Formats: sequence, structure tokens, C-alpha cells
Amino acid sequence: MKIAFIILTYNSQQYIENCIKSILSFDSLDFNAYIVDNGSNDKSVEIIKSFNDKRIILIELDKNYGTTISRNKGLHLIKDEDYVCILDSDTEVNQKAMVYMIDYLKNHIDVGLVGPSMKNKQDIYQIPYRRFPNLKLKLYKAAPIKSLNEKGIKMESYQVNDKDIAIECDYLISACWMMPKTTIDKVGYLDERIFYSPEDVEYCIRIWENNLRIVHLKEPVIIHHYQRISKKKLFSKVNFSHFYCLLRMLYENRKFLKQWRK
Repeated sequence: MKIAFIILTYNSQQYIENCIKSILSFDSLDFNAYIVDNGSNDKSVEIIKSFNDKRIILIELDKNYGTTISRNKGLHLIKDEDYVCILDSDTEVNQKAMVYMIDYLKNHIDVGLVGPSMKNKQDIYQIPYRRFPNLKLKLYKAAPIKSLNEKGIKMESYQVNDKDIAIECDYLISACWMMPKTTIDKVGYLDERIFYSPEDVEYCIRIWENNLRIVHLKEPVIIHHYQRISKKKLFSKVNFSHFYCLLRMLYENRKFLKQWRK
């Protein structure tokens, strides 16, 4: 089995070295890492080139094209890989987690996408599995009011048992996605009309529409230095783009989401 890692960088010099090192530490997994740089003006490209490893394939873009166009450029380069891992540059992975996810996919052919548990260096866990959003939920989470934020988080969260090791969910955030190459073949590529978000929600809707399941796996754990770009400034170009794309995505998938919530 062979894995294709699809990684984006954009002024990622703080994280990308450790991300690449974590992948290169594998001793029994075959892989290629397709790293697409979105026109970084820091040392990201210099750091990537310093590894001088033929398994690290760098694609340099002239500007920031966002997450979907850039990831698709990496996905289009895949040839003989059996599994695809879409990975954020601020993650650090490990072989044990990768093997666990691949073994699960091998044994559950009706699952199109899985994702691991994620924590930061302080051992604080992130919840990567969520319910499909609606406009009210997103407004609550974007509001600079703690009580509304908490209400929005509660609306998208699942009540799970501590003993649950595989949690079927509406969608997974795309900081670390593992899927068989057949998912890409069946579902297609990311929606390039979306610049930054909610490309993960939109793609997961299409996975479900193709009769494949999405599962969060509790036992495999990776490190994710969670940055929350859209939370840094409420009125920003990124947030405006996010809400515009969110509204379009909700409208275009209104029939599916209505039936899904029933």
C-alpha cells in the first residue's frame, strides 16, 4: 500500500519542517508527499527544498489560491497511490495512526473517509467530528460573545460514549483526512469555487451522497497546532468569503440537508 499526502503551505515556516519530519520518520510505509505552496513569502519553500528527498514533491504557485484549487493540484498528480491523506501543514503525524486508519478502511469498504483524534502540544484535544452546519450555528460561532459561541459549539457537537472508538459523523474537519483513492475516483475533486471554507462540509456531503460513510476514529492520535484562521478577525476577507461560500453551499444542498436532518 502507498499513501499520497496532500499538504498546503502558505507562510508555514513555523510548522512545515516538523510536519515533513514526522512523515519521513515512517519506516514501513511507502508514500509520496505532494506539497503545494500558495505563494509563500517566508522560508517555507526553502525549508521544503532542504530535505532533498525524491518522495517530497513541491508544487510552487505564484499566489495564494486558497485550499481547494491548491489541494486539487496535488490530487491531480496522484498516480499509483492506494490511499490519500489530506493534511494541514501545522500537523505532526505518526506511522501508528496512519496504519490504524488504513487498516480500518480495508476492513470497512463502505467507509469513504476517516479521521484521527487530534491534540496540541499541551495535550488539549480538538473535536474534529461535527454535525452539518446551518446559518444560525455559524452566526453563533462567529459572534464575539462567549455564550453564543458555546451555544453554536453545542449545536454541532455529538453526545458520545467514552467507550466509542469509531464515531459515524456528518463531516470531519480537513486537517487530517484519510481515504482510499477510490473515494476520489467516485466523489471527484474539491469544489474550486470555495476559497477557504466550508470545502470540508461540501465534500463530505458528496461522500454521503455517494453512499459512503464518514467515521472519526478515536484511538489514532496526531498533533495539530490548531490556528483557527477565521476566528482571528470577525470582519475580514477570509470570513466574508467563508460566509458567502457557506450560504451558496447551504442553498445548493438544501434538499439533501433537509432530508438528512429528518
